Amino acid sequence: MAFHLQRHKKTLIHISFWCVYASVFLYRISTIDNGEETNWPRTLKDFSFHMSVTVILSYLNYYIFLPRFLKDRNLKRYVFQFFPIFLGLWYFLLLGKRYIIDGFTHNREWMYEPRFIIQLFFGAIFVVIFVGLLKFVEDWFELESRKKKLENEQLASELRFLKAQINPHFLFNTLNNLYYLAFTKSPNTTEVIAKLSDMMRYMMYDSNHFRVPLEKEIEYIKNYIGLEKLRMDNKVKINLKLEGNTSGVSVAPLIFITFLENAFKHGVSNSDTQSWVEVFVKIDGKKCLYTVKNGKISESNKTVKEKYGIGLKNVKRRLDLNYEDNYELKVQDIDDCYCVELKLNLE
Repeated sequence: MAFHLQRHKKTLIHISFWCVYASVFLYRISTIDNGEETNWPRTLKDFSFHMSVTVILSYLNYYIFLPRFLKDRNLKRYVFQFFPIFLGLWYFLLLGKRYIIDGFTHNREWMYEPRFIIQLFFGAIFVVIFVGLLKFVEDWFELESRKKKLENEQLASELRFLKAQINPHFLFNTLNNLYYLAFTKSPNTTEVIAKLSDMMRYMMYDSNHFRVPLEKEIEYIKNYIGLEKLRMDNKVKINLKLEGNTSGVSVAPLIFITFLENAFKHGVSNSDTQSWVEVFVKIDGKKCLYTVKNGKISESNKTVKEKYGIGLKNVKRRLDLNYEDNYELKVQDIDDCYCVELKLNLE
């Protein structure tokens, strides 16, 4: 559809140019009869012959000689191939006007004085150059369109690859949870499987879209938190707070989960009854604020960025691809907690 629309625009530009040129040329030759009354039969024959030869000359260059030049960039070959044909057709145009249109009479000899011949010559050059410039502009736009399409395909491929990295990580963590629940013969195993089924459905189908409703992303987060609560036997204090109207708001899929996974991975312990995680989502017009905080547990002294590792690099790259400069990410190592703050411009 886009290809046909582009061709339609190109055709319209060419037709518009020839209509303007034909109008100007017809007016010019109809008022040049040295003060005499316009001879319309002769004028229309001159107009038709001139336009036919000029169109042929222009599109020989447009379709044959310019594409060759654009391919091999050999200016000398282009000049030696096209210029003789240009001169030949231009001379044919001149002779046709003199002997076919005007016949062998000499009552219009003034039309073939050097000044008129020069005007005819440079008029033909102007038309050929203008149509040639259209070719250059069209090819440039086509090249830019192809580059943009290729870039979009590459970005989409990279996004698919980055999302694919998330899925195994999630599955690994969840299977560990299931193993733990099955090992302890927890009655919550079936509930975990049901939640896992919902999450897998979201990951397999909805996450393939460029944007998803924020409600679905939040539902995914709730399911994940539910799994972690079951795994931890509700020993961890988890607080999820939503503020603002999420209806009609869309975000990039799976853009929040990495921060939440890291909070549980580095801030929660079965043996620590003081473990806590706080999640806050706020919608304010076209702005979205997502905050994840978690308490610290006894670990080797690493910075939060080192801990988050590949997961953080992954999500940063996905943010770059999805939001470019329309986001702000802060990862902070505060005295008693780790804090991730993500601001998205949804416009």
